[in-house]
Amino acid sequence: MNAYRASMQELEMFVAIAQHLSFRKAAQARNVTPSTLSHAMRHFEERLGVRLLQRTTRKVALTEAGERFLQRIGPALADLSQAVDELNDWRSDPRGTLRISMPRSAEALYFESLILPFLQRYPEITLEIESSDALVDIVASGFDAGVRYGDVLAQDMVAVPFGRPMRTLAVASPDFIARFGSPQTPDALLNFPCIERRFPSGRRYRWEFWQDERRLEVAVRGTLVLDNNERILQAACAGLGIAFLHQQAVAEALANGALVEILVPFTQAREGFWLYYPNRNYLPAPLRHFVNWIKQKSASA
Repeated sequence: MNAYRASMQELEMFVAIAQHLSFRKAAQARNVTPSTLSHAMRHFEERLGVRLLQRTTRKVALTEAGERFLQRIGPALADLSQAVDELNDWRSDPRGTLRISMPRSAEALYFESLILPFLQRYPEITLEIESSDALVDIVASGFDAGVRYGDVLAQDMVAVPFGRPMRTLAVASPDFIARFGSPQTPDALLNFPCIERRFPSGRRYRWEFWQDERRLEVAVRGTLVLDNNERILQAACAGLGIAFLHQQAVAEALANGALVEILVPFTQAREGFWLYYPNRNYLPAPLRHFVNWIKQKSASA
């Protein structure tokens, strides 16, 4: 290192690759292309005269020198990054990038009420949202935080309510009820055509009801399987089956008579979405302000 001084950018690139052990994921986190990152890293190693990474077509691994280098510079870079970010506390409008992964249903429900007002309040913060219903490892994928339905999370995560607890309703169109009737109990759904929901993993959602504080799960069946709430709502309004959707998603359709709620005694507000993020001593300013924003909105709801 006496003959060559590494730039902060080169050190940060190396740490990103070391953390993700993937040029693709590291490039995504650094907002560059994998080829750009690979070329820059190869040039960095050539200038140093030391190989830090072992590359194959399938994986990336640290050499012994790379491991030792990471141990030395990792804490120092983290301290520098925190020091720079703390300067945001002296600004009237904090800036930076915040990357969040959330289900499409959460984005649709809260984009207007939570997300847009946050950006209006903090115009210098760049918010990147990836809407996906897949279970995402937010740390490995380079996200600052994620949103998930239910609060069952890894032990090293912190969770705060994202929006209010919600009811999930069974609904059908008046035309459907006129043709098929209406189930009186959750188990009776097995005798009715339902619009199923499939997760990216391939698993199909079991509808959840409540009776005497006991949860009932029903593996409904139907001839239509979708992975999109908007299409499920559209199909239900068209009379193609019974649907199971969040109350806010069907509010307008219930109000204008396009849908009718069924099985009312068996649904109740139990839980909603949660914002979760790694349990760290220090949070980057954009994430810290977003967490405080969500807490404030939840308290006033």
